[in-house]
Amino acid sequence: MEALGDQWSLIVLRDVIFGGRRHFRDLLANSEEGIASNILSSRLKSLVAGGLLTHEEAERGRRGTYSLTEAGIQTVPIMVALGSWGLRHRPTTPELSVRARLLEEGGPPLWEDLMDELREAHLNIPRPNPGRPRASRLLQDAYEERKNAVAPTEVV
Repeated sequence: MEALGDQWSLIVLRDVIFGGRRHFRDLLANSEEGIASNILSSRLKSLVAGGLLTHEEAERGRRGTYSLTEAGIQTVPIMVALGSWGLRHRPTTPELSVRARLLEEGGPPLWEDLMDELREAHLNIPRPNPGRPRASRLLQDAYEERKNAVAPTEVV
């Protein structure tokens, strides 16, 4: 609970894991919850100090990059469990719940595929099964499809 105990830390991890956001400005600008810059800065520092993220300082003309550590990657099953709980006990929209449902239905094999992708992106460890479909693509496609679905018109 020390590492993950507050809502903002979980939201930042969620955005890094599922949103592919790795830069301060991206995390700030695309926060659905409207996180304040001072809170984001504080949470990023605590996630780095807690060993869930690393931070590569910005070089001239570049942005600093946050990367998941192995410990951060292994929070995926925790995030899935929280998403499953939320499906049952919190109000949500269909487009936001579609990924939680897919992760719940896909179970540990889908989680492992996603964690392998995260290891590749954040730790430069090649995926063991590069020919397998990307879990992130499946989740993003489902989200986009649901987001772009046109509500059926009522028949009078």
